[in-house]
Amino acid sequence: MAWEFSVLVVANVTAGSDELLHALRERAEQSSCHFTLVVPAIGEGARERLDSALERMRGAGLEHVSGAVGDPDPVVAVMEAWDPMKFDEILVSTLPTGSSRWLEANLPRRLEKLTSVPVRHVISTPKVEPQTSPAPKHETHGVLSPLAAALTRR
Repeated sequence: MAWEFSVLVVANVTAGSDELLHALRERAEQSSCHFTLVVPAIGEGARERLDSALERMRGAGLEHVSGAVGDPDPVVAVMEAWDPMKFDEILVSTLPTGSSRWLEANLPRRLEKLTSVPVRHVISTPKVEPQTSPAPKHETHGVLSPLAAALTRR
């Protein structure tokens, strides 16, 4: 049996992003890998993000994937999952600079110092579902429209 690398992946809103999926597929092409995705329990929907991302990864041909919802603090979530006898490297997926609290906290570098393994950083953009909402209703005053502001001051 060939050696299989084990990669700990940490992502939140970017867990299902195209950029992360591309990075994982690229890594799997280099050598056989098992990926463990940790999604910190930030806000609502962490379990759904995890399940959706794992389904997408498997659909893209990544057979050896598993995952868990972790602590809301990404450092704590990683350290709770971390086992130096199990993992060979870490991949962190964040939003772009300016949008990412994880980058403001220097998460990739902090994890590298804490674990002493290579940490790869992927900048991702989450898929945004179009939101449809009804158009606001405007009050019409007919020929008195120019005077509407004065009429509503009462």
